[in-house]
Amino acid sequence: MAASGGTDPTADQVQEDLIRLDAYRSQLNALVQQHQILTASRQDHLRARESLEGIDRSVAGDEMLVPLGGETFVRGTVRRDAPALIGVGSGIAAEMDRSKAAEMIAQRVTRIEQAIRDIEGQMQSVDERIQLLSRRLDAASRASGAPSDVGRH
Repeated sequence: MAASGGTDPTADQVQEDLIRLDAYRSQLNALVQQHQILTASRQDHLRARESLEGIDRSVAGDEMLVPLGGETFVRGTVRRDAPALIGVGSGIAAEMDRSKAAEMIAQRVTRIEQAIRDIEGQMQSVDERIQLLSRRLDAASRASGAPSDVGRH
């Protein structure tokens, strides 16, 4: 004889799965945001590297537009011996020759690309968990005859 007033173990499992599904979706959203930030950072670093390479290809004294950010530029002239200033963290910039700065940027791009790959792997793993839980909850819903909205969150 079943205990009256008790909660069905299947209902408890469904409730736990719904909570877990919501947590996985939140985790996936956070990973997507991190991916977007890293992708933007990668693009920023690639533009910086391209700019340094452009300066190195220019002739001393050539006029160029120097990007300041926010789609704002100033006119400047190329100096072959001018060092670069590169951020090293916590708002601190270091002055170094352009080839060293380009090397540092290339290393950063490599690390950013690895972080992007790592996050993409995590995103795939979390998405697989979401799909598995969604299928399990959908099957439980069909078995109980209740309408399912698992895939519509």
